[in-house]
Amino acid sequence: MAPILALDPAGMKLQPGQPLARQIHAQLKTRILQGQLPAALRLPTTRELAAALGVSRNTVVRAYEQLLAEGFLQTRVGDGSYVAGLPGGAIAQAAGVAAQQAMPSTALWQHLQRYSQPRMVEGPPRAFRYGVPALDLFPAEIWARLQARFWRRAGQQSLGYSDPAGLPRLREMVARYLSHSRGLRCTAEQVLITGGSQQAIALAALALLGPGERAAIESPGYRAAAAALALQGGRVLPVPVDAQGLQVGALEALGPCRLAYVSPSHQFPGGAVMSLQRRLDLLAWAQRHDAYILEDDYDGEYRYTGVPLAPLASLDRSGRTLYIGTFSKLLFPGLRLGYLVAPPAWASNLAKLRALLDRHASIADQSVMADFIEQGHFLRHVRRVRRAAERRRDALLGSWQQHFGTALPLAQVDAGLHALLPLDSAVQEQRLHALAEAQGVELGPLRQVGAVLPASARAGLLLGFAGVTEAQIRSAVATLARAWR
Repeated sequence: MAPILALDPAGMKLQPGQPLARQIHAQLKTRILQGQLPAALRLPTTRELAAALGVSRNTVVRAYEQLLAEGFLQTRVGDGSYVAGLPGGAIAQAAGVAAQQAMPSTALWQHLQRYSQPRMVEGPPRAFRYGVPALDLFPAEIWARLQARFWRRAGQQSLGYSDPAGLPRLREMVARYLSHSRGLRCTAEQVLITGGSQQAIALAALALLGPGERAAIESPGYRAAAAALALQGGRVLPVPVDAQGLQVGALEALGPCRLAYVSPSHQFPGGAVMSLQRRLDLLAWAQRHDAYILEDDYDGEYRYTGVPLAPLASLDRSGRTLYIGTFSKLLFPGLRLGYLVAPPAWASNLAKLRALLDRHASIADQSVMADFIEQGHFLRHVRRVRRAAERRRDALLGSWQQHFGTALPLAQVDAGLHALLPLDSAVQEQRLHALAEAQGVELGPLRQVGAVLPASARAGLLLGFAGVTEAQIRSAVATLARAWR
């Protein structure tokens, strides 16, 4: 006969402040799955286990009932509870040793294994975290009021599934904004609302690239874009950039490519602005080779010399440019709203692709965003954060000149939210980054943020200036000057 108490209650540790029945259920379930409590083993009565653990009998009853409902226990009238036999047997596992699990062998899985996500940094922005706008200027009170308004008026229709291409009203607002403020004439039907620019890049890659097909990307460039372009096994090839942006001659020398990814308004991470001639040459390349251009305008609103440049897509007359924008660099990255503007004939299929991936973006966030634009708050906020970013850029450049002079000159900063400090070697990059990190100053090493870097690529550090105040910038530069002596 099986022993009355076949498990050691001393090994069951219950944490205060957490549901006791849930903890008992989880621990018994784990032991059953690991084979420590074999099939047909009689468990102690609920009264006996409750006394051993120092809990109420009802607590153990609830745990047993959940295990019974899930099929891990069987009861015999008048004879107690027994461990049920599991299909295929229990998953035996040696104590303290992780089970060896088979890993998928698909090309996509192997690609994901090689990709290392950037380190997540918690807390408010510090100097010089890159990719962060002026979060301190975000009008949280207005946003909260618009959210409350949505929930007061939300009916059942508002809370169901919606158009995978995005809320029609928001798409209309985005199309108007792009036409009037960015010089890109498009219709609401061409706009696909996405979960930020990263999803837009991935959608375009899935739609355009097949296994083995070639995609070109700026080098150094945006590493997450390179990873997205390779999702279906595409071959990602680096193309060097210079002061005028991606070198179309070097792109031509690569031979046939299905797609070219560029950030012409403010090349990431180097900061070059693509010249008009280079833009025209790139469009001619796409038409000549039956190829497509993926234009990432991630921070095109931030331009400090003249007005923001019209997108490359506004020059395209052959429908070969897919334009990507995001609200992350204007409002806050956690919003996860962006957009993809595609040729009109593509809209239906892209919406189907979006539906297959995650249905659609949050209806509440889309509705609030549409109100935010429609009521004029968005344009006012864009003007405000652009002015603030320019002041913060000037504070960085002025303080940097004061402390470093020509010894460590920053690259020219005509646009965007970060400055680049070019360096001579990876060793120097690593050393300066480590010294800064020890002082609590955040910098972006080029060899971590850059994608498909050739072996001969120069090193450097990215300094984001938009997310912190002028006083914080000056203090951080002074800290770096002391640390790097």
